[in-house]
Amino acid sequence: MAVKELGQTIGAEWTKLWSVRSTWWCLTGAAVLMVLSALTLGGATATELRRAGGEGARLVVSEPVISATSFVQFALVTLAMLTITSEYASGGIRTTLQATPIRGRMLAAKALVVAPVMFAAGVVSGGIASAVTYAVLSTRMFGGYAVLPPAETTLDLLALGAFLALVSVMTLGVGAAMRSAAGTLTVVFMLLMGLPLMLAMTGGQVALEVSMRMPMFAGLAFMGSTDNLTGGPIPYSPGEGLAWLIGWTAAGVAAGYAVLRRRDA
Repeated sequence: MAVKELGQTIGAEWTKLWSVRSTWWCLTGAAVLMVLSALTLGGATATELRRAGGEGARLVVSEPVISATSFVQFALVTLAMLTITSEYASGGIRTTLQATPIRGRMLAAKALVVAPVMFAAGVVSGGIASAVTYAVLSTRMFGGYAVLPPAETTLDLLALGAFLALVSVMTLGVGAAMRSAAGTLTVVFMLLMGLPLMLAMTGGQVALEVSMRMPMFAGLAFMGSTDNLTGGPIPYSPGEGLAWLIGWTAAGVAAGYAVLRRRDA
């Protein structure tokens, strides 16, 4: 019975997600931003290789696509946030909780809708960006360094989708805890970019180590990024990066569930 009720709740959340225009705007914006960012980052790398006369050098186009995720993630984070904060803003959360009074089930249903949608959005937008970036950067104008190895690109796109899915579920949990769009965006921005960069800029070894374990850098480590805001590879394995990312996601969901249980709608 519980599985059937969870399935019904997932169906309701799925319908709500696709019934609003903000979903389509966020997904379209993410895809466009992914293409433009990947082209910009890849073009800069290709230009540097050409100036250095890098004979035999290769630019795997999924690398600038992964680096572009640092910016693109906020379009999908916004969508994940709106799946719950918009209901608090409109008062619709009361109807949602009347239909699904078990609050953990409601939050789980939202997470089970958000995660696959964001995974697919990451893979599709990353695939489009990889194809466009290869088409442009493989030309003589950019030195022809761009390559598109199928196996490596596929693995990179799957990792990218997993990163965006986990970050989006973390955002959902933060949204359940904060209950407002402004508060959620502020907290998530600080977790993903603001605080890690501030810690890194202090120059202290402890602060740098802490910043490297926060969600964005953990995700870049998981995706194997070598062209990122740190100027080089993240100093630990992809497996450790995934573990840190899952931990942050679990913490966000746990915080959201704790607030849902203790506070009225």
